[in-house]
Amino acid sequence: MRIKIDTKERFKVITILEPLLTARLAAEFMEILQKGHEADSSTPEAFTHLVVVMSEVQEIESETTQSLAAIQQEYYAHQHSFVYCGLQPAVEAAIKQAGVYDMMNITPTESEAWDILQMEEIERELLNDSDA
Repeated sequence: MRIKIDTKERFKVITILEPLLTARLAAEFMEILQKGHEADSSTPEAFTHLVVVMSEVQEIESETTQSLAAIQQEYYAHQHSFVYCGLQPAVEAAIKQAGVYDMMNITPTESEAWDILQMEEIERELLNDSDA
């Protein structure tokens, strides 16, 4: 699977460079995300907060939509942010048809995804302060 990983100050941006996201490629992608999620957060291999840019993906196999939603939910369960952005119309339609669109954090642009990550970080800090 062809992806590009950019490390920002507080998160990583993963760009999927495949025009068709098949079930096989999605499984590879999920494995990469899982390994990054399980890595020690102090190491460069760790993925804690992610933006996944899907602007190159023109089509997606229907069975992969559930996997994309599940991995995002796993990140959120561990208090980590995860946002998809740049969905092409056919990909967005497939996700909506699968019934998982409302479960996913999706923005039109990468800039908006960054904004969500920052807002979620502030929210976590405020919640942690109120718990103390």
